Amino acid sequence: MSQSNTIEGLYLDHHRWLTGWLRHKLGCPQGAADLAQDTFMRLLTARETPDIAQPRAFLTTVAKRVLFNHYRRQDLERAYLLALAEQPQALAPSEEERAIILQTLMELDQLLDGLPSPVKRAFLLAQVDGLSYADIAAQLGISIATVKRHLNKAAMRCYFAL
Repeated sequence: MSQSNTIEGLYLDHHRWLTGWLRHKLGCPQGAADLAQDTFMRLLTARETPDIAQPRAFLTTVAKRVLFNHYRRQDLERAYLLALAEQPQALAPSEEERAIILQTLMELDQLLDGLPSPVKRAFLLAQVDGLSYADIAAQLGISIATVKRHLNKAAMRCYFAL
């Protein structure tokens, strides 16, 4: 494997370029630097380093996934903060509890990634909102049997992720 195909070689040869590419996408130098590091961390933690014929195209593909996850985290955090703002002040969690809840939500989102939207929605209605099968079926406009299938599919995803 040539030096340019190692993670170290990719980093040395393309880190500055990738950071610039991400800065252009984000408009934030600090965020771009963080996401460039996240991109290379993803490569370091990958099971295998593929043989890379076009390093910049490869890094762009990986960085797009990291960027997508970044935007998803932002959306999730924004939704969580909006939900918190609707709660009475007396019920508001502490800063530590907020951080734990947000981290748990992000892990749950990542865990459920790839499942169809109705399956995720049914799972969240059951687990987060505590709705019954009948209530989920009514809210989603599906049968109770379909709710059960959706929840089984989500539970299997969770089980095998552990």
